[in-house]
Amino acid sequence: MPVIDSAVYIDGVRSTSSRASTLDQTFELARDSGGTAWIGLYRPTSDELASVADEFGLHRLAVEDALKGHQRSKLERYGETLFLVLRPARYRDESETVEFGELHVFLGPNFIVTVRHAESPDLTKVRQRLEADPSLLALGAEAILYAVLDEVVDEYEPVIAGLENDIDEIEDQLFGGTDDAALTKRIYDLSREVIGFQRAVQPLVGIGEGLLRGASKYGVDLELAHRLRDVVDHATRAGERADAFRALLDNALQVQSTLITRRMTEVSVAQNEQIKRITSWAAILFAPTLVGTVYGMNFRVMPELEWDWGYPFALGLMLLMGVGLYIAFKRRDWL
Repeated sequence: MPVIDSAVYIDGVRSTSSRASTLDQTFELARDSGGTAWIGLYRPTSDELASVADEFGLHRLAVEDALKGHQRSKLERYGETLFLVLRPARYRDESETVEFGELHVFLGPNFIVTVRHAESPDLTKVRQRLEADPSLLALGAEAILYAVLDEVVDEYEPVIAGLENDIDEIEDQLFGGTDDAALTKRIYDLSREVIGFQRAVQPLVGIGEGLLRGASKYGVDLELAHRLRDVVDHATRAGERADAFRALLDNALQVQSTLITRRMTEVSVAQNEQIKRITSWAAILFAPTLVGTVYGMNFRVMPELEWDWGYPFALGLMLLMGVGLYIAFKRRDWL
């Protein structure tokens, strides 16, 4: 169902009014009570999102982005409404890949709308954690936004651990005799995962800095601003780890290329040595064969046929040519 949860929070406590059972009733209760409405949507239809947009005056361009998805991480302001696109991520152990999601957040003075296009992040857990801390939830929609950002950044930690483990395995495989083609493909695939992770993490630092700059201007609670600063610090560290991973993989790819080139060179040298030996012995064997062929021709007029030393001479010539060629090739290290 597209509407995962909708509630109105008054002084940090979730309203138990029966009027909040539908979106329209949630809108009515939020207007009457002056509380903060939090509406969580999962891949909503255009009509459903349009209903929310009409109620809270969401900008048409931001609504189009939230419907279409596939947006880069960003922070935009439309009047009193903030629009954020976040790229959560989670590591899949079974496939050793990183799965990227997409979360759109509309933030106004007395409302927050979250639109998810993937299973991650688990906003139900975020809602439960906030509802257990009424003092934080009483700070309004900005407190909910902080908790959402905190959850997105916290979910990066398992991704970092998974990527680090994969890189360690690649470093072990570099000198472990692993199939070159398979290892090169794994390095390339992991590099793509890391680049995607960089694109998800790095904009969060700028988004957090932008929110902090607006904190004093829009009267955001000081303690909440401190917590947001902590989230930005965690995002910065995650971005630095992603940069380090990319550098390590670039080095690994270069080392792999060097090792492949060296192995190919060693194979080529070994083949050349074999060719030299084969060529040398072929030449040595060819010399007596040539002499034997000459004296094996059936001509009547051959001076050596009547010579008493003709046979020893032919054998000696064969031996002399073979030994001479052997010595010449040995001096050149062909044998």
